Amino acid sequence: MKVLIIEDEILAAEKLEGLLISLDPSVEIMGKLQSVLESINWFHANPNPDLIFLDIQLDDGICFEIFDAVKIKTPVIFTTAYDSYAIRAFQVNSVDYLLKPIEKESLAKALEKYRLLFDKGASNNQSLDELSTQLVKSYKTRFFIKIGNHFHSIPVDNIDCFYTIERAVFCNTNNGRKYDLDYSLDQIQKLVDPEKFFRINRNYLIHINAIQDIYNYSSSRLGIKINKIDHLDLIVSREKVGEFKKWLDR
Repeated sequence: MKVLIIEDEILAAEKLEGLLISLDPSVEIMGKLQSVLESINWFHANPNPDLIFLDIQLDDGICFEIFDAVKIKTPVIFTTAYDSYAIRAFQVNSVDYLLKPIEKESLAKALEKYRLLFDKGASNNQSLDELSTQLVKSYKTRFFIKIGNHFHSIPVDNIDCFYTIERAVFCNTNNGRKYDLDYSLDQIQKLVDPEKFFRINRNYLIHINAIQDIYNYSSSRLGIKINKIDHLDLIVSREKVGEFKKWLDR
C-alpha cells in the first residue's frame, strides 16, 4: 500500500510513519509533505497514492485548499488536534478522522476501515455517506482571535453575525465588539451550526438569536434588524427568502 503523509510537524510525521510500518510492513511511504503549496505541486507531478494521511492545519493554510486546487480521488484519513472540521472532512474523500496525538489502536482501526471500504470494492460514495451519518456532528464552538499582541477566545454563541467588507471577514459579538477573522465566509458557514446561523446573502451570516425584527423590504425580499448593527444591506436575498422562512419556522 502506497501512502502519502501531509503533516507540518516533522516529529508527528515520523511517528505516524513508524506506527504505520509497525502495523503493516508492506506500507510504502511515497513522501512526507509539510504545506499546502508543496502538496499541490506534488500532486501535479506524481501519481495518486493508495491512501493519504492529511493534517488539517498546515504551515501555509488549511488542507482543504489542496482539494480546491487539485482533483484528488484518493481516500484520506485526516489527522488533527481539533474536531471542528469533522463534517467538512467527510465531504472530501474521508475514510476516518483521527485526533492527535494518534494512538496505535485508533490508527489500526482506521486502516481496517480503509481496507473494508476499498480493498473489497465497496461503493465509495455509499460508504462515505454511511460513515458521515455515524459521526456525531461537531461544529465550531469558539474562535481564537489575535488582537495586536493579545489573544481572545470568542464563543460562537456570543457572535451575532459574520460578514464581509471588501474581501475582509469580520464578526460582531452581542456586546457590540467587532473582530476580524482569518477565514472566508464560505469556510465559516461550514464550521458553524446551521440550526443557529443562516446565510441571508453573499455577505452576511447571522445568528438566529440576534434577530430583533424582520420586515418587508420589497415584494420579494425581507429586511432584518439585528443587535447593535444598523447596516442598510441586511437584506435576505430573493432566492434565500423561502429557505429563510423555513429556517425560522422549525
